[in-house]
Amino acid sequence: MFALMQSTRTQSLHLAVDPATGLKAVIAIHNESAGPALGGCRYLAYPDDESAMIDAIRLAQGMTYKAALAGLPLGGGKAVIIRNPHVENRAALFEAFGRFVETLHGRYITAIDSGTSTIDMDCIAQATQHVTSTTAQGDPSPHTAMGVFAGIRSTALARLGSSNLEGLRVAVQGLGNVGFALAEQLYAAGVDLLVSDHDEGRVQLAMQQLNAKPVAAEALISTPCDIFAPCGLGSILNGQSVAQLRCAAVAGSANNQLTNLQIADQLEARGILYAPDYVINSGGLIYVALKHRGEDLSIITAHLSRIPLRLTEVYAHAQAEKRSPARVAESLAERLVYPHS
Repeated sequence: MFALMQSTRTQSLHLAVDPATGLKAVIAIHNESAGPALGGCRYLAYPDDESAMIDAIRLAQGMTYKAALAGLPLGGGKAVIIRNPHVENRAALFEAFGRFVETLHGRYITAIDSGTSTIDMDCIAQATQHVTSTTAQGDPSPHTAMGVFAGIRSTALARLGSSNLEGLRVAVQGLGNVGFALAEQLYAAGVDLLVSDHDEGRVQLAMQQLNAKPVAAEALISTPCDIFAPCGLGSILNGQSVAQLRCAAVAGSANNQLTNLQIADQLEARGILYAPDYVINSGGLIYVALKHRGEDLSIITAHLSRIPLRLTEVYAHAQAEKRSPARVAESLAERLVYPHS
């Protein structure tokens, strides 16, 4: 674990247990040079404790890059609560997690993420003020989706020559809060939607409301489309899955889509344009960060409008340098985070 922390430049890793509630939690703080580390709290089952720690570390690094490229005075952090199938009192569990967050004295600010809700954030807020995306502040998912939608238009312009999405075929993998909101915006823009999700109810809803065509999860990645939009959990793009892609571009909301940077090179070699995840999906972070600071919606909306501009900048550099957008984005972020290295 120390080797991974050193290779990712992660500053610290914090663990906590609370036998009374069953809490087993990890907080990774990647970087605090620009400000406190802000990042969501995941509540998921993991095959083992090490997998949970690796997930937290990799996600925290992505949050540092995301904040830097979004121009936010924040560092990157991430929390993981290992989900137990038999939790007696969910509210007490998240309040215990809030006490854990409080022990870091503001170095880490938590927020909603996969498996958690605004109600969970309310429970955390009983024990610490270092939390955002409570019910009073609102769910950031629609704002993440807004940014991804704008990024998809920029991606279509860069790869297909037009930002008009009407008639394009877009495959949305994952119909959670962000994925479904994105699918709604794509449908309104005249997109031909292909969708998959492990929750059959969400697929049925997309079929009824968005005229979406269902595709089995294992088949979606190899289904011909213009843009593949991963909106589930990470590591969807590996050597095997990239070889199966039949699309012009990959642009979605999922974090850590690439298993490693070499996968970005494989996408580039195949002529598939990749939208770096921590650039295109930064809308949620922008929303929770500025809400936590007390900014009004007009300021937040103005900041969100910079996402496609940053993505277009990354694509221009990538084309000029003949490199993957993922490598360009990482270089830009690291110059911002580590200006003297």
